[in-house]
Amino acid sequence: MVLSASAGIEDETERAARRARDEALARRIERIGAGAFLEEWLAQPLFATLPRDAAERAARSADAAGLADSLRRAGTGTQAWLLEDLARLEVPTLVLAGERDPKFVEAGTRLAGALVNARLVVLEGLGHAAHLEDPAAVASAVRDFLA
Repeated sequence: MVLSASAGIEDETERAARRARDEALARRIERIGAGAFLEEWLAQPLFATLPRDAAERAARSADAAGLADSLRRAGTGTQAWLLEDLARLEVPTLVLAGERDPKFVEAGTRLAGALVNARLVVLEGLGHAAHLEDPAAVASAVRDFLA
C-alpha cells in the first residue's frame, strides 16, 4: 500500500530544480524553526481537512534539523525516477490518494496504471495526509483491498 506517493520526477532538469527548491526550503526551516515552518506549511489548502490535533502533534514532534535533513536526503528531487522499475513488480499494490490532492491523484493514477497488479483508490474529500485526516477511511480502503 502506498499513500500520496509518486515514482519520482522523470526529467533530470526538473529533478535538479526540485533539489534546489528543497535546499532553499531546508535553509528556511533551519532559519525560522520547525514550529513556524509547520504552521505555514499546514496552512496550505492541501491540509485544510487535517484535524487540528494532528497538525499540533506534527508541530510538536518535528525539529528543524530533522526536517531540513529529510528534504536534503529524501526529497523527491533526490529520488531516482522509478516507474520502469516499479512496473516490474507483480505484488498486489493498493495506491491511495486523497481527492483534494490532485498532484498525487495524478501521480497515483500513473503509478497504478504502470503496475501489473495495482488498484487506485481516490479517497473522497480527503487531502494529502488522508491517514491523519480520516484514519477510518484509509483503514477501510486497506481492508477492502485485502479482502
